[in-house]
Amino acid sequence: MINNNLFESLTTKEEKYSYLLDNMSLLFTFVQTSNEDEGIADLKRLSQLANFTAVMKELFDSFSWVGFYVASGNKLYLGPFQGKTACEIIDFGKGVCGTAASKKETIVVKNVHEFNGHIACDTGSNSEIVLPLLRNNELWGLLDIDSYNLNNFDETDKNYLEKIVNLFLEIIKFK
Repeated sequence: MINNNLFESLTTKEEKYSYLLDNMSLLFTFVQTSNEDEGIADLKRLSQLANFTAVMKELFDSFSWVGFYVASGNKLYLGPFQGKTACEIIDFGKGVCGTAASKKETIVVKNVHEFNGHIACDTGSNSEIVLPLLRNNELWGLLDIDSYNLNNFDETDKNYLEKIVNLFLEIIKFK
């Protein structure tokens, strides 16, 4: 179960990321019964994705938008998110998300206004980090996090978020 009151005592991003890493299995659980069909299991995973975005948005007040995009073909489709309305479909190779999808690698953008081809779903966004969600080296989707602050994301964010996302996908038995 999520203890939101504890979040207030965590002050640095390192403390927040460490808390998440240490408590992922308590924050997120996934139980699939033997008689449950895969459709119900997918709905449970969808709920976990939604709660993940809520935890991240609540824990990090510098995050203006946190959400998932799901890959299909050469397009990304909007999934669970927290924040302002967002672009529903993004082509691979377009914007930060599409570039991360094409490269299958994390992209940290300190100033989105300097990123060639940036897609401004929220014109207030100033920095962004996008992490690919890989399954057997195949792109399933992305975790996209925006901030109204310039230079909000750095190598610390990249390193912790990559570990957190991989652990999260393992916990929810993402196949």
